[in-house]
Order: sequence, then C-alpha cells, then structure tokens
Amino acid sequence: MSSDQTVQTSRWLLTALGTRIFMHNEDRIPRRSAVLVVSNHRSFLDPVVLTAALGRPIRFACHHYMGEVPILRDVVTTLGAFPLQEPTQRSQHFLHQASQLLQNQEMVGVFPEGAQPMVKATSANHVGSFQRGFAHLAWRVPVDDLAILPVAIAAFDEQVIRSGIPLRLLSWFDPSEPLFDQSGWHPMVIYKRANILIGRPYWIKPQQQQQYRGKQARELVANLTAYCQDEIANLLHQGCV
Repeated sequence: MSSDQTVQTSRWLLTALGTRIFMHNEDRIPRRSAVLVVSNHRSFLDPVVLTAALGRPIRFACHHYMGEVPILRDVVTTLGAFPLQEPTQRSQHFLHQASQLLQNQEMVGVFPEGAQPMVKATSANHVGSFQRGFAHLAWRVPVDDLAILPVAIAAFDEQVIRSGIPLRLLSWFDPSEPLFDQSGWHPMVIYKRANILIGRPYWIKPQQQQQYRGKQARELVANLTAYCQDEIANLLHQGCV
C-alpha cells in the first residue's frame, strides 16, 4: 500500500467508525527528518488515529500476538506495522527493524506503556510507566537530526466495549504474555471525539550520540524517557479538560 493510500485508508476507517479528531500544535511536526513518534496507548485505534492525524504512514512496533492471528496480522502489516518477535528476540528485533526504518527517513511509532493500558481499561488522562526501549533506540540509531515526537491522544468522548475478546484466547497466540494469563475480557475503546496534541520535539544530533556510553548512557535514556512521559502527561491534562 502506498503512503497516500495508507493515510486515506486510516481516515476512511475513522469516518466509518464515526471518530472525529481535532489537531493541536500541528506546526510542531517535523517535515524533513526521521521521526520517532512516542504516544500514550489505550485503544486498538491509536495507530490509525495517529496516521490520519499526522498525515504520514507510521511504522508502528506492535504486540507479538498481532503477528500470530491470521486476519489481524494482515490488517496491521497492510497498515505498515511490524509485530515484535518472541521475548527472547524482541529487543534485538525492535532495535534492528526500527533503526533500518529511521535510517530510510521513515516515521516510526512506539507505545512505551506496552499492552497494560490496552488490557486494563484506564481513564483517558492516565499515563502508565514507560518502558525505555525507544530511548535506547533514539540514542543509538545512526541518523542525522532525529526528532523524538511526543503525541497525546486525549479522548473526551468514547465508547468502551467490555465484552470484546477473552484474554485467555490471546494467550493461545502469545503464551509468553502474563497479561493474557487471566480471566476476563479485552476491553475495546472506540473514540468518538479525541484531541491529538503534538508535543515539543526532542532533537538528537550525531555529536550528542557520542555521549551514549556507560553511566552517561543510562542517564541519557532515563532523561529522554522522563521527558516524553511528562510531556504526554501534560498534554493529556490539557486535552481531556
């Protein structure tokens, strides 16, 4: 699917579902550089919403099980996502795949909260703890002028369907995920109206990447992770009012 078709398909899906999105701070979106989009994550619609809003295909890293369910695998890969591999190879696969895409000047998307907010319904202004894999990627990928772009999806009108998919059914496709080893149903959040708030980009220059060593590397990763989490939390506070 071409870039234009991916964006148009995303917008068509939102129209079909009756989802309306409202953009804020659109001028902050970098236009001529590799971009790593970092966003909060509550709905299966999040990749579609972000693609439609930013107007560019976004290559999202998605959960391993999405690549194991036949029909779902076709949907996510058609929209440009790449399912992560099993836990033993997950980190290496993510770093390699995302690095290649960014070096090709593509837009890559990550949801650092992982699957937790997808499985356990949370409020629209809630932000969970961020995993740090994206920050390691940002400091390691050899591209000039990499932009880390925090984006908040702030729903102020939504429908939550609590009887969607049994969690234990998903464990058949990914038994390594402890979140699926419980009773209950996977909630389905469908946005009706949502604010998409673009945060302040965090730019990483090649000369800065030389500092990614030893204890200093851990500090750089922690600072970038905290920056994105705080920026998204502040944007959600604005957008959910």
